[in-house]
Amino acid sequence: MTSGVVLLSGCTSSPDGGDRDEEAVRTATPGRAVTVLDQASPAARALAASTTFFEHAPVVVLAPVDDVAARQEAVDRADGWGVPVLLDETPGHADGADTGEAGGAGPDPADETATAPATASAPEGTPSTGAPSTSDDALVTELERLGAVTVATVGDVALDGAAGLTVAPASEVAQEELPTQVPQGTAARVLTTATESGGAAAATARAAGAEVSALAEGDADPRTAEGVQALAGAGDAPVVLIGADFAGASGLEGAVASARTGVELPGGGQLVFDDRRYVALYGAPSSPVLGVLGEQGPEAAAQRAAQLTSEYAGLTSEAVVPMMEIIATVAAGDAGPDGDYSNELPVDQLLPYVEAAEAAGQYVVIDLQPGRTDFLTQAKRYEELLRRPGVGLALDPEWRLAPDQVHLRQIGGVDAAEVDAVSDWLADLVRTEALPQKMFVLHQFRASMLRDRASLDVSHPELATVVHVDGQGSQPDKQATWSFLHEDAPAGIHWGWKNFYDEDEPMLTPQQTMAHVSPVPDIVTYQ
Repeated sequence: MTSGVVLLSGCTSSPDGGDRDEEAVRTATPGRAVTVLDQASPAARALAASTTFFEHAPVVVLAPVDDVAARQEAVDRADGWGVPVLLDETPGHADGADTGEAGGAGPDPADETATAPATASAPEGTPSTGAPSTSDDALVTELERLGAVTVATVGDVALDGAAGLTVAPASEVAQEELPTQVPQGTAARVLTTATESGGAAAATARAAGAEVSALAEGDADPRTAEGVQALAGAGDAPVVLIGADFAGASGLEGAVASARTGVELPGGGQLVFDDRRYVALYGAPSSPVLGVLGEQGPEAAAQRAAQLTSEYAGLTSEAVVPMMEIIATVAAGDAGPDGDYSNELPVDQLLPYVEAAEAAGQYVVIDLQPGRTDFLTQAKRYEELLRRPGVGLALDPEWRLAPDQVHLRQIGGVDAAEVDAVSDWLADLVRTEALPQKMFVLHQFRASMLRDRASLDVSHPELATVVHVDGQGSQPDKQATWSFLHEDAPAGIHWGWKNFYDEDEPMLTPQQTMAHVSPVPDIVTYQ
């Protein structure tokens, strides 16, 4: 740890012969790139924050965990004095729940214990810091570690076993006992959940000089718009995440690395479905027969996608983002030189569409129709494009053939294991390159197209997985397919719906699509 120093009173001789102030406040900077304070109770998080952000503090503020008014006063004093704030969780305060009895106050929004999960181990590489409880023994141990001389209490606390300490109401602590300068401060950047932003742990971080930002209500992912904006200027400073809602989350270290880049997806932030939906044009460059995207050049396609998306304005409370789904490998009627029944378009043929979409603030998905080869082999052909922040990947199992199959004679399909191999590779690419989350689309209109779908691994936080229902024809048939494919789908899946200009009977209008397709699709694609 590194520390900053503020002098309070006279100096004594240090072991190296220099002067050292034994009453100095010394802040600390975590040695890890990411530290997670996700303990279940606010008292435990406060204790962990003290350990994380302070090496030495002669004055500490202490309040009961179940007294809302006292906790708020303690937070205010710690902010102003530049010292840690701890919470008493001894009998009478032990459950950490706010009773609303103190001063007639209601439930404290900073107290998450009523709904927070039990303290869990943080993901590998981002261990939690601090003790699991804040008994008197734990409080006294922390006060001794800090070298505390004065415990400034707010509210009704009973600190036993605190020999050698001055325990006094905060209102009676003499001014000369307090820091007279602002500490040099920790170099850490702090991100809290919304419910934690006014809590004791966040106050301790601010008291140590940390820059503290909060996510929006209900969010616990650094890749939201608020998280990216908060961490974009963090450079290589250590990041501390505070809040019980971070408990059990996977991929936090990678999410922080991505947020540090400051790169945002169309619509803001780095999460694909962060309060937004998509409207897409589908097709292959210069091939009108394969979809409407190929009916015009790149810039005109971007304009058409934007115009089509504008027709969804006002039909949903969420933002609607234009998108292009570009067929990169096209199913072929003959084996071709490589024998795979798939024509792989070169990157330079796709790039103008990708660049036109990027310039227009639109998302892009690269679509694969692999024939007799496997999806991963084809996906790796387009790694150059997939390294771009706003480019996702789609797999089209209809065109994934067995060794003895031919397109249009059979409808293809793929095993979950092959899909998982692609998602593993793509998630690793996102982590390695510190990219925003990527859309990962799986096309389906028959159960056989995604065999053993229930076993798909959709746990990668780097990916937002979509099952895109591609049924065409009469609306009753399309609705039946839509409903059937929702049965027994893996939890956390997003959903896409396709409108066909020529094949649907009739094609739904934007108003009908949003009103009559239930649940409302996350993506509406036009072919």
